[in-house]
Amino acid sequence: MKKTTGIFIIVILVVMSIFVAGCSAGTGGKSGNGGNTDKQSIGIIQYVEHVALDKAREGFVDALKDNGYTDGENISIDLQNAQADPSNLSSISDRFISNKVDLVLAIATPAAQSIAGKTTDIPILGTAITDYVSARLVDSDEAPGGNVSGTSDMNPIEEQIDLLVRLAPEAETVGVIYASNEDNSILQASIAKEAVEKLGLKYVEVTVTNTNDVQQATQTLVDQCDAIYIPTDNVLASAMPTVHGVVSKTKTPVICGESNMVESGGLATLGLDYYDLGYQTGKMAVGILKGEAKPADMAIQTTDKREYLINGDVAEELGIAIPDDLKQYIVKGE
Repeated sequence: MKKTTGIFIIVILVVMSIFVAGCSAGTGGKSGNGGNTDKQSIGIIQYVEHVALDKAREGFVDALKDNGYTDGENISIDLQNAQADPSNLSSISDRFISNKVDLVLAIATPAAQSIAGKTTDIPILGTAITDYVSARLVDSDEAPGGNVSGTSDMNPIEEQIDLLVRLAPEAETVGVIYASNEDNSILQASIAKEAVEKLGLKYVEVTVTNTNDVQQATQTLVDQCDAIYIPTDNVLASAMPTVHGVVSKTKTPVICGESNMVESGGLATLGLDYYDLGYQTGKMAVGILKGEAKPADMAIQTTDKREYLINGDVAEELGIAIPDDLKQYIVKGE
């Protein structure tokens, strides 16, 4: 009887050990993707929703797909939009860290600063970021040195100011409006100030903190200047219809940092394509996902492709004469 009992106990222990081993295998696999060893997880943290940032995101996802990484098949993408709210940025960052995602795409500077401030382990790629060094995200553009790299949307600001002068040759005072809480907007404004004063023109600036400030700030600016320059600023990009509502009454031309702002009510730009920029970032991500590259060794990239865009409807509305060599870049609404 005792012998039988001993054998029974041994059998139970063997069964239990097999069960425990099976459970361990079932919860293992790659971290951050629910135990699915076939999928790598990517968290996308987007600062706010507007056309330029949306296009950058679309380009990123398309580049992954074109290189064999499709959401729902061999990768899992978690898209989160912070709606320009710092507390949302923090919560989303915590979510990605808790889920142990394999890679983060941060769209716009505040998004990158949020996630980079919370982890030095997860690879982070940024896009729609003007200057990684001034944003304190990398050691240098050539050798980032940490877990952050990506693509820059630095504009040809001097050339954009030259375009302003061509389209508004009688302007004597140039105004600049931007969000005071965006590091890259501050940098662009300082470059614009230098370019404006170099041409012997007077420089005036006003700042905002959110879209609720834009109408009054724009009204203040048009009372003091003959033309306006707006950098690639997320707050202003979201509020371009508001800006247009003010300047259309005063006939004040607005040169913008990027094309989508022109399509939303600005006059013209010499800018880059954010879809292309996002696509370029996606190709960088492929190298990380394959284990062939690390952000620390990936230089910050940009694009040399620049295109003019002129809003023909706004030009007519303001009575702006477009030089012959720029007429091919005029786009009108339907």
